[in-house]
Amino acid sequence: MSASPSSSSLSTVAALSRLGPFVKPIAWRLVGGGLSALGAAVIALMIPIVLEQIVRGPIESGVTGAIVVGAALVFALGLGEAAMVWLRRWFVLTPATEVEFQMRTTLYSRLQNLPVAFHDRWQSGQLLSRMMQDIGLIRRWIAFGLILLVVNILTIAIGAVLLFQWHWLLGTIFLVTGIPMWIQGYLFEKRYGTLARRSQDQAGDLATSVEESVHGIRVLKAFGRGKHALRRFSRQAETLRDTELSKARAVGEIWFWLDLMPQIAFGLSLLAGIWLIWQGQIELPQLFAFFAMATVLRWPIESIGFLFSFLLDARTATDRVFEIFEATNTITDPAEPTTIAEPRGELAFEGAHFRYQDAGSAERDLLDGIDLVLRPGETMALVGLTGSGKTTLTTLPARLYDVTGGRVTLDGVDVRDVQLSELRRHIAMAFEDATLFSATVRENVLLGRADLDLHSEEADRVLREALAVAQAGFAESLPEGLETVIGEEGLSLSGGQRQRLALARAVAAAPKVLVLDDPLSALDVDTEALVEDALRRVLAETTALIVAHRPSTVALADRVALLERGKITAVGTHSELLRTSAHYRHVISSLEAEEAVRTGAIPIIADASTGSATQEGGGSAVPERGGAAAADENEEVQA
Repeated sequence: MSASPSSSSLSTVAALSRLGPFVKPIAWRLVGGGLSALGAAVIALMIPIVLEQIVRGPIESGVTGAIVVGAALVFALGLGEAAMVWLRRWFVLTPATEVEFQMRTTLYSRLQNLPVAFHDRWQSGQLLSRMMQDIGLIRRWIAFGLILLVVNILTIAIGAVLLFQWHWLLGTIFLVTGIPMWIQGYLFEKRYGTLARRSQDQAGDLATSVEESVHGIRVLKAFGRGKHALRRFSRQAETLRDTELSKARAVGEIWFWLDLMPQIAFGLSLLAGIWLIWQGQIELPQLFAFFAMATVLRWPIESIGFLFSFLLDARTATDRVFEIFEATNTITDPAEPTTIAEPRGELAFEGAHFRYQDAGSAERDLLDGIDLVLRPGETMALVGLTGSGKTTLTTLPARLYDVTGGRVTLDGVDVRDVQLSELRRHIAMAFEDATLFSATVRENVLLGRADLDLHSEEADRVLREALAVAQAGFAESLPEGLETVIGEEGLSLSGGQRQRLALARAVAAAPKVLVLDDPLSALDVDTEALVEDALRRVLAETTALIVAHRPSTVALADRVALLERGKITAVGTHSELLRTSAHYRHVISSLEAEEAVRTGAIPIIADASTGSATQEGGGSAVPERGGAAAADENEEVQA
C-alpha cells in the first residue's frame, strides 16, 4: 500500500515527532544517553589538543618522565571515552525496548478496535510487517540512530571550529571539501526515501504471499499448484531484490562521496600544511594536531551517510505504522451510551441500507431498505439466492459493519447507541467459515464469557452444556481433553469439528440474540439432525436469526424471511411462503437440489399449487407449473 497523503506530505522531523507520546516517558534517559555520547565525542576531540602539547613539550625536549605522564593522560582520556560510550548504552537500550513494547501493544489494540471494513482492505502480511519489522526498526533508531546522528553532527561542527585554531586556511579547506557531501546528502534523501518506502511495502506483500501459501497449503497440494505459487513468490522476491539493489546503489553513491571527500581534504590539507610550515605560519606540532583532529572527525563524517539512511528508514517505518494509528474508526462507542438493563431480545431492521465503501455511486445498495422484526424468543430463518445479501445482513446487529441508512434496533434501542462491549454480550454470532485460535478447547469455547473464571465449576458447566448442544463431544477424546491446544486456526480439526466448536462458542456466550450464518454446512446429515434437536431447546428462550442454505435449517425456524436483491420481499411460515411466493419456491427448490447433490438423495420439490412437497423422479430441481404461477416464477428466475 502506498503512503497516505497526510504522511508523505510531512517533513521528516514532523513525521518522526509523532513518536513523541511513546518516547516521552523515557525522554530523560534519551537525554542522558545523548549527553553521554556528546561527552565521549568531546573527550575524543580533546585528545588531539593534548597530543599537540605533548609533541610541543616533552617530545621536543626529550624529557622521558613528561612523555610518560602525557601518554598516561591520553590513556585516561581513552578510558573516559569508553566509559561514556558504555553509559550511553546503559541509558538508552532498555528504555528503547519499552518504547517498542508500548508501540506494539498499542498497535495490536488499535487493530482490534478498527472495524472489519479496515481489515477487508488491508493484507495481513502488510499488518504483520508493520507490527514486527517496522516497530523493531523504530526501536533501533531511537536507541542508536537518533542519538548518534545528533551527536555526530555536533561533533563535526565543534571539530570544524577547532580546526580553525591552528590556521584559517586548513579549516577552510576542510569545510569547502564537505560541500559536495551535503549536496549529495540532499539528493540522497529524495531518492532513498522513495526506495525505502517501496522496499518496506514490497516486504509486506511478500509476507502476505508466504502467509497465504502456508494457510492454503492443502489447496496448493491438492491442485498441484506448488510450482505456480513458487513462481509468483519468486517474481515478488525478485521485485524486492531489485528495490534493495537500488537502495544499495543509492547508499553506495553517498558512501563514495563520504569516503572520497575526506581523502581529498586530507591531501589538500597536507599540501597546505607543508606550505604553511615552509612559510613559517604554523609549526609541526600544530600540523600534527590538525591531522589528529581530522582523524577523530573522520568517523563522524563517514557515519553520516549510514545514519541518514537509517533516519529515512525510520521515517518510512513511522509513516507505515501511523497509517494504522491514524486510520478512521467508523464503529465506536457512543458519547452517551444507552444501557439495556433487562434485554428481551427483540431485534428489528428499520429501513436498513448498506453499501460497501468502495462501491460505485451508480450501483444499488447491497441491502436496500430492509424492514424486518424478530420477536423476543423467535427463530427467524433468512433465505435467498447467492448474492442477495444474507451474510451482509447478519453482520449489522453486532456492528461488524454499520448501516449506511436506516437503523438496527435491539429492544427498540438503536444498536449504535449501545456500548460495543454491552451490545456484543447480548448478541453472539457463529459463522459458516469457523475460525478458532491457537488456544485450548476450553479457551476457544468460552471466548465470549469474560465474566467467568475459565477453571471454575460454573465455567465447566457452561462449557459442557455448550459442547453437548453442538454435539462436540469429540473434544473430550482429544489428546489432552478440553485442555488440548488447537493448532493455528483449528486446521488440525476437520471442518465439521471446527464448526461445532464455533457453534458451542456462540451458545456458551448465552446471548439474548443469536445470529447464525449457516453454521452447520460442514456436518453430516445425522450429526446435523442431533445439533438441530439440541438447538431447538436452546433457541426456545433466545431470539435467533439463521441464514439457511439448506431446507433442514428452515425447519428450525418459527418464521422465514425471503431476501431478494437486497430487500425483504416476504415473511411468513414455511408453508405460507410455499403457497404465496413463487420466488420462495424457486429458492427452496435450489436449496433442495444443492442438498441432493451433497447427500446423493432424491430432491424434494415443493408443489406450486398446493405448497406440499413431492418427490421429483426425473432429477430436475425445478417443478413443473402451469398458468400464472409458472409465469410469475419465470420472471423471478430471470430477475
